[in-house]
Amino acid sequence: MSVPIASKDRKARAREVLARCDALARFSEDANSLRRTFLSPPMHNCHAEIAAWLKPLRISPKIDGVGNLRALYQGAKLDAPRLLIGSHLDTVPNAGKYDGILGVVLAIALLEELEGRCHPFAIEIVGFSEEEGVRFGVPFIGSRALVGRIEDDLLEQRDWNGISVREAIQQFGLDGRKIPEAKLTHDPLGYLEFHIEQGPVLDKLDRPLAAVEAIVGQTRLALRFLGKANHAGTTPMDARYDALAGAAEWMSFVESHAKQISGLVATAGSIEAKPGATNVIPGEVRLTLDVRHKSDEKRSRAVQQLTGRGTEIAKNRGLSFQWSGLLEQKAVPMDDLMTREIEAAIRNSGCELHRMTSGAGHDAMILAERVPSAMIFLRSPGGISHDPAEKVLLEDVEAAIEAGMQLLDRLADSKEFLGRVYRA
Repeated sequence: MSVPIASKDRKARAREVLARCDALARFSEDANSLRRTFLSPPMHNCHAEIAAWLKPLRISPKIDGVGNLRALYQGAKLDAPRLLIGSHLDTVPNAGKYDGILGVVLAIALLEELEGRCHPFAIEIVGFSEEEGVRFGVPFIGSRALVGRIEDDLLEQRDWNGISVREAIQQFGLDGRKIPEAKLTHDPLGYLEFHIEQGPVLDKLDRPLAAVEAIVGQTRLALRFLGKANHAGTTPMDARYDALAGAAEWMSFVESHAKQISGLVATAGSIEAKPGATNVIPGEVRLTLDVRHKSDEKRSRAVQQLTGRGTEIAKNRGLSFQWSGLLEQKAVPMDDLMTREIEAAIRNSGCELHRMTSGAGHDAMILAERVPSAMIFLRSPGGISHDPAEKVLLEDVEAAIEAGMQLLDRLADSKEFLGRVYRA
């Protein structure tokens, strides 16, 4: 493996990036672990900390109608087109320190590395308020706002306390009527997202960075098996309508079926049995399904097969089976021009190049609906993410800063990239 030879200042900058990720990890809804969901109180602290880092750059970030942090670094001209750089500030429960957050902190580091130098484009940092889908079961609320996909039914989604998205926005101190103002009113030149890989590929290859060529498609479903609750001691086994037993049979099928299709991953990630008593046969089970593949055709076929099997299992057991969609996201290719420039930037920074597909969803897949989008992955040691053991290496952060600076300069010199201004 080769990594760029960083200056003493750049090594110090990389250390500062990691220290800032540590600082943001203090702002949590839980006392002994990291959990920061959409517009929870700790997000106020997160915004304030980032604003303090931006103050020496004479940048005052704004919070838009859904809680995204937006910070603009001016270009060579006041009306210069924009390059967006960002990631998300929310986390899963019991999270690591780097998922999402690292991308925002790296964006700030790039602005600091510019030391006042301007490009033909302005740079807008975006810290998205929500990407994980933890609080309301619907992901990408932050990036959806930028592409104008905050519908009324999404605003009425409710969390575990019965609070709607609309109410959460109001309780955070924001004006929900200003949500339309979060939508991009210009055509940015592109969107760039740094992110940890969240998997083992780069670690096994012993490479610090990768250019992402595409993001897999996703289907997320909410499902329900309905049977009949009854006494666990007095109801014979052949007279039961056990919703949990049906769900368990179906989950085993999900696992075995997914293993037969190369590249497919399918996960029953959440399950709730009711009434949830030791001595009562479960009469209702609610669960979720997450299916991903880089081929939309194979993913859609798998979803049909999995839900069809659920219907069969329910019929054989005298149960009913229902399901509804939470997310239907097609596979998203990254912008070819930006990806090529990223590849050159990685090579010029002294790193061996690797191109890969992302198995996880990212804000880039939403922004790509409206903006040419690209991603740079940083290695995840051990392939661990969504866990406190999540790590990133200092030398990989140095490599990312070097590649990022190389990329900004290359884009500034690219007539093809700059010619994208105000696309129809």
